[in-house]
Amino acid sequence: MSPKYLKAMISYEGLQRVETYPVPEEALREALLNAVAHKDYSSGVPIRISVYDDKIMLRNNGELHEGWTMETFLGKHSSQPFNPDVANAFFRAGMIELWGRGIEYIIDACKAEGAPAPDFRFEHGGLWVVFGFGPDHAIVKQKQVIGQVTGQVTGQVEAWVMRAVMACEAGAMSSAELQAIIGIKHRETFQRNYLDRLLSEHWLERTIPDKPRSRLQKFRLTEKGAALQKNLQKEAQRE
Repeated sequence: MSPKYLKAMISYEGLQRVETYPVPEEALREALLNAVAHKDYSSGVPIRISVYDDKIMLRNNGELHEGWTMETFLGKHSSQPFNPDVANAFFRAGMIELWGRGIEYIIDACKAEGAPAPDFRFEHGGLWVVFGFGPDHAIVKQKQVIGQVTGQVTGQVEAWVMRAVMACEAGAMSSAELQAIIGIKHRETFQRNYLDRLLSEHWLERTIPDKPRSRLQKFRLTEKGAALQKNLQKEAQRE
């Protein structure tokens, strides 16, 4: 599988959009800081970050300190950055809190969020840090759920339509809730270009059809909308 950009899982708590990444941000941040502070800049080899469907791989060119083993590296040890000026700048900026605790901090950050501990290994003159994704963080699955891709099931259905349909999984939604989920700021633009289409194309229907302007009006899935939602869920599970 070729590398790609990291994408977050998208969910909603009421009207609040929540983004959850497959690797704890604190752990990934610490790994990147360590890579910059310990990099062998004389090699001219850049820090490499590769993102796959099931993992992130970071490679930093360099060697272990003389006399160190992997057991020393992974255990408690004194801080000996290869680039002390860089590490000191990070420390003064508040980006490093404790010296010599980077690896332990990365592992603890993963455990705190229930994520797999990363795999550390030295190969061919460089350190690899491999963050594996948990079973709930498959990127392809999330693409299907939030409508970032289309396939045989979804056809040419637009992403915002799929997003609105998936948002109705918990039940009927108000106009304001749908507007926030689709991400349109102007109310009239949303009603004219988005809500009207959801209704006219029979993805959604009014809960009070004989009183379209009722303040209690909400919108629920039609049979067509429910079928699309079911297909999206099946497509996500298949991945």
